Amino acid sequence: MVIADAGIASDVSAAGFIGRIPVRNIWLLMLYASDLLRTAERALVDVERNPDEIADLVAELLARAVEERQRRQLSLGYQTRNADLSRVRGRIDVLRTERQQLLTRGFVACRFVELSVDTPRNRFVRGALEAVARLVSRPDLRHRCRRLATDMQALGVSGTIPSRTELSTDRIGRHDAADHEMLAAAKLAMDLMLPTERAGPRPLPMPEREDQWARRLFERAVGGFYRKVLLTERWRVRTGVALGWPIDWMTDGAHDILPGMQTDIVLDDAMAGRRIVIDTKFTSIVTTGWRREATLRSGYLYQIYAYLRSQAGRDDTRADVAEGLLLHPAIGQKVDEAISVQGHIIRFATVDLAAESGVIREQLLRLSLPFENKTSDESGHA
Repeated sequence: MVIADAGIASDVSAAGFIGRIPVRNIWLLMLYASDLLRTAERALVDVERNPDEIADLVAELLARAVEERQRRQLSLGYQTRNADLSRVRGRIDVLRTERQQLLTRGFVACRFVELSVDTPRNRFVRGALEAVARLVSRPDLRHRCRRLATDMQALGVSGTIPSRTELSTDRIGRHDAADHEMLAAAKLAMDLMLPTERAGPRPLPMPEREDQWARRLFERAVGGFYRKVLLTERWRVRTGVALGWPIDWMTDGAHDILPGMQTDIVLDDAMAGRRIVIDTKFTSIVTTGWRREATLRSGYLYQIYAYLRSQAGRDDTRADVAEGLLLHPAIGQKVDEAISVQGHIIRFATVDLAAESGVIREQLLRLSLPFENKTSDESGHA
C-alpha cells in the first residue's frame, strides 16, 4: 500500500522543511504537543482549520488568563532578597556589612525571604506577553498584550525571564491551580518564538532545530493529538510508558547494564479490548537496503517487536494481542502497510505533515482504527 501521491509534491511547495521532512505548519505540531489543549480545549474548536492564526489564538488565551489572574491577584511566592536595611531582618551578611562599612551609616546587610509577586512563573508570563505581541497580526491584541506586560511590571514583576530549568522547579499548588492555563499558554507562546534563518513573509514561519528536538516534538504532538480527539470514556492515552523485561533470572551485574524500554505512546481501547503501541520516528520510513532499493529500517522493526512480545502473557490480556504502529512523517510517498507476527499486527505508516491540518487529523484518526487487510479479503484468505 505504498502510494506515490502527486498531491504531496504540491503540498511540499507550500511547506517548509525540518531537515528532509516537509512540514506545512510547525506551530500546529507545537499546539498539539503543548499542555494548552488540556487546559483550554473550549477555545480550540476551530484552531485546526486556521493553523496560521495559532499565534493570535495563543495570545488571546494568554491575555484572558492574565486578566483573570490580575482581577483575583497574581500568585505569590517566597523569594530570597538581599538588601541594606536600617534594622535587622532575616540573616545578617557580615562580610558585606563590614566591607561596605554599612554600620557607620546606620545600615546592615540582610538576606531574608519575603512573599512577592516577582516569582519565576510571573516573570515567565510577562516575558511571554512581550514575545507573543511581536507575532500577532491584530493591532488591538498586540496592544492588549503589551499593556498587560506593563501592568505586571507595575505590580512588581521584573523583566528577567527565567530559564526552563528554573521554571521546572516551580510547582503549582491547589490554591493557585488557575495558573495552569496561563502558564501553558505562556510556554506555547515562547515556543512560537523559536528563531529561524529562513526568509519569508511571516516573522517566524519555520524554526530550525536539531533532529532530536524535532523527533521529540513529533512524538509529543502525536500523543497530544490522540489525547485531545479520542473519547476519554473509551480510550486511555499514555505517553512515555516504561516496560519491563520478562526476565526469568539474571546475574548480579546484568541489572546495571540492561537497557530499559520505554514506549512513546500507548492507546488502550476499553470498548474493543485493543492496545496500540506507537513508536514515532522523525526520519524516512525506508532506507536503502543491501539487495533492495528500499527497505524498512531493521532496528526500528526489532524495537517495536520487543515492545510487543516482551509484554505478552502478563496480567493485562490486551498485551497478548497488542498492535504496534511505527509512525513516520511522509517524504515523497505515503505508506500504510502491516504484517502479523505471533498474533501481533505491526503497522508501518506515514503521516503527511505537508498536508493541510484537516488532512493530518484525518490521517491520524484513521491510524487508530483496525487495519483493513484488503489484500487478504480479495484473495479469500483470513
